[in-house]
Amino acid sequence: MTAEIVNLNKVRKARERANRERDAQENRIKYGQTKSERNLFEARTRKWQGDLDASRRQSDDDDDTGPSNAS
Repeated sequence: MTAEIVNLNKVRKARERANRERDAQENRIKYGQTKSERNLFEARTRKWQGDLDASRRQSDDDDDTGPSNAS
């Protein structure tokens, strides 16, 4: 009856890795968004920004001196 030799560092590191992965999975569920949700949000934001930019008034002059600031 011979016992199997086990590297305790490998066992400890594997256990810690599994714990970190479990914690990460819990945080993804608790706090995260799926990639498709992020992409949808970004696409909507770009569309809204484009709609906003399109609805802005266009000025005739391109300078930012304001009204009657010429001296």
